[in-house]
Amino acid sequence: MMRQSGHADLPLHYGTVPPWLANRMATLGRAITEAILVEYGKSAMIQRLSDPLWFQSLGAVMGMDWHSSGITTSVVGALKKAINPISKELGIYVCGGRGKYSRQTPSELMAIAEKTGLDGDDLVRSSKLSAKVDNTAVQDGFSIYLHSFFLTDEGEWSVVQQGMNDATGYARRYHWYSRAFKQFLEDPHTSVLGDNQGLILNLTHNEARNTKESILAMADEQPSKIMREAQRFVLLPAHHDVRAEDVDLKRLGSILALAHDTDLNDFEELLLLKGVGPRTLQSLTLVSEVIYGTRSRFSDPARFSFAHGGKDGHPFPVPLKTYDETLSLLRAAVDRAKIGHSDKIKAVKSLTNVAQKLEKSFQPNANFKAVIQKERQDSYKYGGMTVFGASKKPGPKSQLSLF
Repeated sequence: MMRQSGHADLPLHYGTVPPWLANRMATLGRAITEAILVEYGKSAMIQRLSDPLWFQSLGAVMGMDWHSSGITTSVVGALKKAINPISKELGIYVCGGRGKYSRQTPSELMAIAEKTGLDGDDLVRSSKLSAKVDNTAVQDGFSIYLHSFFLTDEGEWSVVQQGMNDATGYARRYHWYSRAFKQFLEDPHTSVLGDNQGLILNLTHNEARNTKESILAMADEQPSKIMREAQRFVLLPAHHDVRAEDVDLKRLGSILALAHDTDLNDFEELLLLKGVGPRTLQSLTLVSEVIYGTRSRFSDPARFSFAHGGKDGHPFPVPLKTYDETLSLLRAAVDRAKIGHSDKIKAVKSLTNVAQKLEKSFQPNANFKAVIQKERQDSYKYGGMTVFGASKKPGPKSQLSLF
């Protein structure tokens, strides 16, 4: 089984998500969740949530600032708002959140246990232990302030929680997957990417077994060893703008080529999407990859910000018209799939396959900045919006080419 737990370091961002984006995030979160459930089942959704890069890509495709700590709170909140009203139908529940909502997790889990027949005490224990491990057993300078618990009605779960380090200006997000480890204090985090950050106290490492035994035997003494962290993590850059080095240009280029340069008649599996505008096709392709892409496809989460931009204007303002068209198409496809008509959902899935076919022979040039400039120049056409207001029509400018 692929193990996908881990943690990611993110620059701290403050502020709230405006209602015009929060409502759309919830709607898109529900559509993506239902599409994954239709295609792969509940276990696949829980497993994806335990992957820090997939989670980051999900937040980026939803229109959040692609690299910020705010993705965690916003995505958890959007999924909770979208999923919980139909949890009985989906078989998935979302508990917890930030601050006071994290402290409500035990009571929420007990209420779910009463409805489903699951062992509530065991679920509460898992919730508390995962928070305790990341806050105490792993003393890395980050204090947990957000704790969320994703659960299926069969008892499989994933934890997503976040800690803050005031000294460095970073937040750290931790991911857990119930089927990826055997004991809470023996390497519960796996498949972690990034750079070693020096000495920490990590009592979950397998080399700390003797230390843990000594602590239990002599509780009044300090641990005898400081462990060098053997795990690696995702460290996202502090800059707000999206740069060429943040994106796999070959992957992005193939998506832009599919959306803007390809005749859909060339691909029989895409004919059902004929009539969809190129900008919407670009967004829908990236959403398709979040749903159907394999794990290796999420190594550059910044790429997914080219679906719906970011509320801070990076890489470009959120195109509300495009966002709504993507939502409408995806919802219609999911609704048809739920009643046994899979034609539209297959067409959405085929976007991922076609983009990857194009990618094999695609050769991008160095025009990355022109892509962003053109998106910003055309933003007013698509109802572009940021936290600072609506996009304005620019003055006369020269035509820009893409890749």
